[in-house]
Amino acid sequence: MKTFLQSPRDPEFVQNPYAAYARARAIGPVVYWEDYGMLAAFDAATVQALLRDRRLGREIPADQRQPVPAHLTDFHAVDQHSMLELEPPTHTRLRGLVLRAFTSRRIAALALEIEAIAAELLTALPKGPFDLIPAFCTQLPVRIIARLLGVPEDMWPDLLRWSNAMVAIYQVGRTRKIEDAANAAAADFTAFLRGYVDLRRQDPRDDLITQLIAAEQDGERLSTDALIGTCILLLNAGHEATVHALGNGVACLLGHDTPADAFAADRIAATVEEILRYDPPLHVFERFAYEDIDLGGIPLAKGKKIALVLGAAGRDPAVYPDPDRFDPTRAATPHAAFGGGLHFCVGAPLARLEMQIGLRALIAHAPKLRLTQPPRFADSYHFHKLDRLMVEC
Repeated sequence: MKTFLQSPRDPEFVQNPYAAYARARAIGPVVYWEDYGMLAAFDAATVQALLRDRRLGREIPADQRQPVPAHLTDFHAVDQHSMLELEPPTHTRLRGLVLRAFTSRRIAALALEIEAIAAELLTALPKGPFDLIPAFCTQLPVRIIARLLGVPEDMWPDLLRWSNAMVAIYQVGRTRKIEDAANAAAADFTAFLRGYVDLRRQDPRDDLITQLIAAEQDGERLSTDALIGTCILLLNAGHEATVHALGNGVACLLGHDTPADAFAADRIAATVEEILRYDPPLHVFERFAYEDIDLGGIPLAKGKKIALVLGAAGRDPAVYPDPDRFDPTRAATPHAAFGGGLHFCVGAPLARLEMQIGLRALIAHAPKLRLTQPPRFADSYHFHKLDRLMVEC
């Protein structure tokens, strides 16, 4: 079996992982990634196929489940109800109930609210050099998801703090300090939502929490614990990826002197898809094998994990000509930034809408926006996100 050596915490890799991905594809496309301790797929064809392969899944096999450490009980109480970590039939039921509330009509209706929040944030941008991530990229999606769920929008700093602490547990090299913070955040987040769900049961409103309470499939409704887990997943996934996609996107657009017509109403969708292909916010999605699988002569044994390297798939020259060139006019080709198969991101339509509206509004407001420092990516793999994005209008 061919092996690949590359620390995901190497500073050079953190800033630009794509050269390493090209090396891995040349060896593979499926190789044993020593630093990850598992097989990894780096080419688009294999990644796309395995995302849809029902012999693989996210749920931990029963014979591999370990007792939950005492310091992670609150985090586990949330995680065990997350659609992201479940497989059919439980996943099918949960996703079906969520989709009954998370409709395309409801998402489309948020366009005016996205525009209004973007305008408010842009009006408040500082005059001198500033970090665009907290000033714009972070606030837009977290405030929108708060409105969608129906929780008080002025709670966004708490929601953001809880979410950041919980999501950090998925990074390479997590520590006990990170785990303790994630558990504390899960406890606080759960306590807030439990009270808020009880309130909405008594006082229904036109929001996603009320819709999830009312949603039924085959006579079943979400339990309170499942509803809380679903709301936390929607908030964490619904803003985390979009924050970083916006940041990566602005850095990419400014770094490539993108022409103004890329932001035209009939072109912005293609521009956003090219951003997601070129520099997506999530680079690895892991799956368990539920039976022995032959990957072109490479055995993936039952119970073992494989890393699907989404970030590498988007730069595969077999699918995307001249893949390291950012080209907003590139012909539309499916990418893996939102995953695929059963776990395709339920919030993808909202993320796309936020990026399209947010980027157009930003460039319209600040057509001379420029970088004042080279963008710096954070040591947070398998997330690929900017630590800061210093700009000036």
